[in-house]
Amino acid sequence: MKNITITLDEQTAARARRRAAELGMSLSRYVGELLERSMRESREYEQAMRRFLAQKPRVISKPGARYPKREELHERGRIR
Repeated sequence: MKNITITLDEQTAARARRRAAELGMSLSRYVGELLERSMRESREYEQAMRRFLAQKPRVISKPGARYPKREELHERGRIR
């Protein structure tokens, strides 16, 4: 483990201490887990975006046919 120093305003520090206590962990562990979760979610988002962008485009209408309307694609006609 690597020790680091962070600076927080008093209100944020107090809220973080309370939340860590509610969860039964130290402030250091709480902040570490928050950072780890944030980085994991960011990495998962990037991976999902790469998978999506790697897909081949899909044909949504036949050549010469009109494009579907937004309501048809998203089934919004029933809402109105």
